[in-house]
Amino acid sequence: MKQGMLLKLLAINVPVVALVILVLWVVLDTLAADYFSVLMKEYRISPTDAHQMFIHSVHRYLLWTSIGALLLGALLSFLLTQMALRPLYQMIKTTRLIAMGDYSSRVRADSRDEIGELAYAFNQMAASLERVERLRRNMVSDVAHELRTPLTNIRGYLEALEDGVVPPTQETFQLLLEETLRLISLVENLLQLARADAARLSLDLEETDIAKLASHALKKFDLEFKQKDIQVRTELGEAGDPVPADREKISRVIENLLKNALQYTPESGSVLVRTERSGHGLKFFVENSGLGIEAKDLPFVFERFYRGEKSRSRDFGGTGIGLAIVKEIMEAHGGKTGAQSAPGKTVFWFSLPAKDPTQAISS
Repeated sequence: MKQGMLLKLLAINVPVVALVILVLWVVLDTLAADYFSVLMKEYRISPTDAHQMFIHSVHRYLLWTSIGALLLGALLSFLLTQMALRPLYQMIKTTRLIAMGDYSSRVRADSRDEIGELAYAFNQMAASLERVERLRRNMVSDVAHELRTPLTNIRGYLEALEDGVVPPTQETFQLLLEETLRLISLVENLLQLARADAARLSLDLEETDIAKLASHALKKFDLEFKQKDIQVRTELGEAGDPVPADREKISRVIENLLKNALQYTPESGSVLVRTERSGHGLKFFVENSGLGIEAKDLPFVFERFYRGEKSRSRDFGGTGIGLAIVKEIMEAHGGKTGAQSAPGKTVFWFSLPAKDPTQAISS
């Protein structure tokens, strides 16, 4: 494959060199003959024999010069073309490594020409593939981890019931029901994540009052907040005009943020839900009291299955899917998400543009 590309480029260069030599041959041959005839007439010398001798000499020197020029041109073209194609050879090698599962290989992008830009874009693609593959592996591992524990518990209880070790009491069936509901919750979250991925192609946009959606979502969690004695405050009066959004999907975003706040806010803590209008759209904030998030974990809180607590306690860490759903839905709307945290306070937010994202793209 290397030689095929090299020979093609040489086949382009060599005819150009040959054409230049041909033009020079014709021009020199014509001009030299005319100039020789003028000299012969000026000095009154018979041009017959001398002219033929001169023409043969010129042709002979032109022939050797042409052969040397062709050989030198072919050699230089070979070397320079090989240097120019070196990044492409590296891309071929790197592509084969990526195809075999090695996503860490990169291409040197030293030049700033078109091939250098291609190498830079290639490296970006390889880095993106490496990240996607890493997330995929982590996701498979995390899903397996999340499924294994409840399934193991259900199996253990069923085997104990079959062997008569555990009596078939109401408490036993309640435990089995709880484990089953945990499985259902995980599967539902995975389905929601898949739908969030598909949201980029299926948004039902309409003018939406985010403050009303937030008020409706808060009513759903009212009892759970009261059970933990969490004080909920709202500042939703400055939302301003509605923004284009998919109501169902934005409701899911708000509910996920409220659920996250409920999960991480300690008993007798506080939660503040507020909106803020800007010239470019609307921002929605959920602020809760608590321990906060470590700085090293903040950049990854919206990643799928990511949880800062490595013990993976389900009583505290959930499944790590809710915030990933938030990120997917907001990116589909052309919006943004973010988080800030300090000791005693954590804030999650999202922003929605005032303009339809599909119109922004088309314009």
